[in-house]
Amino acid sequence: MNALSRFGRLPSEQKLLLLEAAKTLGLASLINSVLPFRNAIRFGAIEISTKSDTDIGECVWAVEAASLRLPLRTKCIEKGIALQRMLRRRGVDARLRYGARIAGNEVEAHVWVTVGVFPVMGGAEASGFSEVASFP
Repeated sequence: MNALSRFGRLPSEQKLLLLEAAKTLGLASLINSVLPFRNAIRFGAIEISTKSDTDIGECVWAVEAASLRLPLRTKCIEKGIALQRMLRRRGVDARLRYGARIAGNEVEAHVWVTVGVFPVMGGAEASGFSEVASFP
């Protein structure tokens, strides 16, 4: 079964969420490629909207699924910014965490998203990284 036929079988709420994730990832990728980091992260750090009935796991699923199918750069930074924006639009206080570690002679960076103290995206890969900043 191809991706288009799988998309067609999804419930309408999931279709809309997946389309929103694809759009938000595309914008995050574009913004991250043309703006300095300190400006790019503002795209996700929007004001928290009125609380809604949000399934955080569904938003994570949509961002991950869309990132696998888009012909764009969708690394941890783009996915984190997109998820943070989607969750904050739904009234969830999602935080973008930026960490770094030294591996050999190189500095590596990673971004993950938390809600409260719980990582909701990128947390498994975050072990070993020291948090440098949290946004907003």
